[in-house]
Amino acid sequence: MNLHEYQGKELLSSFGVRIQRGIVAQTADEAVTAAKKLTEETGTGWHVIKAQVHAGGRGKGGGVKLAKNLDEVKEIAGQIIGMNLVTPQTSAEGKKVHQVLIAEDVYYPGDNEPEEYYMSVLLNRGTGKNMIMYSTEGGMDIEQVAEETPHLIFTEEIDPALGLMPFQARRVAFNLGLSGVAFKEMTKFVSALYTAYVKSDASLFEINPVLKTSDDKIMAVDSKVTLDSNALFRHKDLAELRDKREENPIEVEAGELGLNYVDLDGNVGCMVNGAGLAMATMDLIKHSGGEPANFLDVGGTADAARVEAAFKIILKDPNVKAILINIFGGIVRCDRVAQGVIDAYKNMGTINVPIIVRLQGTNADIAKDLIDNSGLDVLSATEFQEAADKVQEVLA
Repeated sequence: MNLHEYQGKELLSSFGVRIQRGIVAQTADEAVTAAKKLTEETGTGWHVIKAQVHAGGRGKGGGVKLAKNLDEVKEIAGQIIGMNLVTPQTSAEGKKVHQVLIAEDVYYPGDNEPEEYYMSVLLNRGTGKNMIMYSTEGGMDIEQVAEETPHLIFTEEIDPALGLMPFQARRVAFNLGLSGVAFKEMTKFVSALYTAYVKSDASLFEINPVLKTSDDKIMAVDSKVTLDSNALFRHKDLAELRDKREENPIEVEAGELGLNYVDLDGNVGCMVNGAGLAMATMDLIKHSGGEPANFLDVGGTADAARVEAAFKIILKDPNVKAILINIFGGIVRCDRVAQGVIDAYKNMGTINVPIIVRLQGTNADIAKDLIDNSGLDVLSATEFQEAADKVQEVLA
């Protein structure tokens, strides 16, 4: 589950991570009120207006701007709220901005020049250890840094059983070229950041940039936080931070129905029981000349109601030209699934796309007879290749 920047910063702050302070606003007038309050609390004269959407590269799309007075705060906030923000991480249509973060200006003058760093905490699946990835090249896309100057990316792997050791936090500060007060500040920052990552059951913390201010404070100017959805039962307060407006509405609806669904760009809808079989079915569709329109795992309880719900979800995609139902009868009997398909088809009335049903496993022969004798416009198959041939045939 992704968090907005302001939510991620609040989470970080609760674990002692220094952040760029800000107040979220839903309207231009609220933005002005927030700016006034920030000025009273922090003394900041300028304010940064940041669009709050689940996408990176907001600045490149015009979603991050500097306001030098309250009139500019109102004008810029009014421009950003309600716009469809297009970034390198959104579709061509972009994402609608519902709120902005009014943040303090932390690039103030002082004895030293401000410096920006990159830092993230994530799991290294290859080693089974948590990893801090960091670089002196903050403010840039880390992919670009990795491609052009890979020697400027450092990693620190942490054994989950031991946790972050003090010498590791010091090594991060040393590799970033820090000394004195900034060195001590960075070690505190790294320790607090890692604690926040572990305690919140996150799968990713990305701070770009981490800023060393002109007076040697270390703070998170941005935050990208992804929480492990499977651990949210331990964090009821964090689960409430979910913003469904930022998610695919069909995927949200499928989740509420208990279906594991991922929307894709193809033309063949998939209805499968089991994640592994679903992946194999997508390969089958690709091999037969089609493109999968979705990943859909109905699970082990594929009764009529569940199958009907899955049909409705698939058919919400106007690009679907055929549906392939691929069920292996292990926990669930094939004849039960077949009857579910027949009942769902009749309940829904006319379905204007071809349907291929492959049922294999327990009572597969009975299931095939049910489908063949149903009188419905449904094609049955037994083998993978047979299903592939029928998909190819209906798409021709």
